[in-house]
Amino acid sequence: MSELKVRCATPAEARRLVDFNRALALETEGLALNEQTVSAGVLALMSHPERGFYLMAEVDGVPAGCLLVTYEWSDWRNKMFWWISSYYVKPEMRGRGVFAAMDEKLQELAAKEGNVCGFRTYVHKSFKAGQDVCRSLGMVEKEYLVFEDML
Repeated sequence: MSELKVRCATPAEARRLVDFNRALALETEGLALNEQTVSAGVLALMSHPERGFYLMAEVDGVPAGCLLVTYEWSDWRNKMFWWISSYYVKPEMRGRGVFAAMDEKLQELAAKEGNVCGFRTYVHKSFKAGQDVCRSLGMVEKEYLVFEDML
């Protein structure tokens, strides 16, 4: 039987996080992200914990997936939303409860933190598998649309 563990990622794992992020972008949106840019972005977040944190999932000690949490203050609720993004599970590890274990760890960390009112995420409209995973964890599609103005 495999051992599945989820923990906070360390800066020593930045290379793996970069690889996972690049694989995610290619699979879900057909984007070939620049390795140096992603590497700088991962390291920038990890050197500023006030921005967020990564979780790393391992199966039998081998990295199987990750996700990123960033923070959004809700003045309406006087608490934080944790935005879940950059979530990825290696194809050969899918269907083994890896994402569910990361979600369970998030629930535990949020309860311990005490000022988290909920989780939010976004999924590309064509990435049905990602939408299905979110629904399977009890997340519901909301009425919001995402807009952006890239600089």
